[in-house]
Amino acid sequence: MSTCHRLLRLPASRRALSTTKTTSKPWLPSQSYTRLSPTPRHLSLQLSTPRSLIAYHTTSKLLTQTTTTPAPSPPPQIYTPPSTGLLSLLPPSWVPYAELIRLDKPAGTYYLYLPCLFSTLLAAPLSHSPPSTVLTYSLLFLSGAIIMRGAGCTINDLWDRNLDPHVTRTRLRPIARRAITPLNALLFTGAQLLTGLAILLQFPTSCFYYATPSLLLVTLYPLAKRVTYYPQFVLGLTFSWGAILGFPALGVDLLSNTAALTAAGLLYGSNVAWTVLYDMIYAHQDIKDDAKAGIKSIALKHDKETKQVLTGLAVVQVALLAGAGVATGAGPAFFIGGCGGAAATLGFMIKRVNLKSVKDCWWWFVNGCWITGGAISLGLGADYLVRYYSEDEKAVEKEEQ
Repeated sequence: MSTCHRLLRLPASRRALSTTKTTSKPWLPSQSYTRLSPTPRHLSLQLSTPRSLIAYHTTSKLLTQTTTTPAPSPPPQIYTPPSTGLLSLLPPSWVPYAELIRLDKPAGTYYLYLPCLFSTLLAAPLSHSPPSTVLTYSLLFLSGAIIMRGAGCTINDLWDRNLDPHVTRTRLRPIARRAITPLNALLFTGAQLLTGLAILLQFPTSCFYYATPSLLLVTLYPLAKRVTYYPQFVLGLTFSWGAILGFPALGVDLLSNTAALTAAGLLYGSNVAWTVLYDMIYAHQDIKDDAKAGIKSIALKHDKETKQVLTGLAVVQVALLAGAGVATGAGPAFFIGGCGGAAATLGFMIKRVNLKSVKDCWWWFVNGCWITGGAISLGLGADYLVRYYSEDEKAVEKEEQ
């Protein structure tokens, strides 16, 4: 029983005596009550009667209950098996593994493949390779990109298995929702790496030595999100590795050919800048959840000046791309189509993308690979074909003479 209730049940004489002991002004009932339970400023009541005391006690109790009641938590997301698209055609037991390697979201595969294609087309005029050879190795690079991107996603989800459940976009991933155990995911990663090795062995032997160091970066990228606000740079170093491989694939020795080494280095740097650019837009999808989960990203670090950073990255990308063309003696088709196309498409994307809209960020991430990557590929391909057939015509003229 509270002190207020005990006081009300005392006889009038004892109640007056009790009041006199607690204050030097017994003729003020509110002073007596103040000593027992201080009155908040917003409830300054004249509690001169037992009925007022009861009303105050009840009101304060209701206010306390109202302000301390926790808000209801949102209902958890429920996984629904795919009913349309490629994954709906697979056996149910295969679906989690197809989701794990993002088979239904191939944009990441294209971003991994395009640097390989860029370097192959840039190296082709130096090696005088025929179009059939360029096409063959381009397709091999595509198959390798599909496998290695899946392996990278699996490694990433293994690292993030305790973080993904706290992010809205990733909480239903197979490992996060426990559709695949970490052990099975680890075994699946091994199978993918062996398949990637089988594809790599179809290239010249030198490609094996150039490609192997990239596995270290594939493993370290998920860890970078925990220790730095710039994990996108680590991702850029990883995804851009193919910008080096096209040269040894076509038989161009980087160590003995200064022009090729310079071009490969500049093209690699250009692709690193591009990767950071598009992944910064991608990171804006999760910026709120990342902050709550303690995941670091360049989007969080530079949220207020994102478009300025994107513009700077675009300038670096195009400048390094142009430098790679100068190193290999590229012609107007490359500079107008490749560099000019990249500058125009990047500028348009940076201006139009709404970084506060998850849907808009995803659209530009998915389509940016085709818009900007397509422009660069067309410029490189056109330059290669022009130079290849012009050299072929010159060779025929020499034979006729």
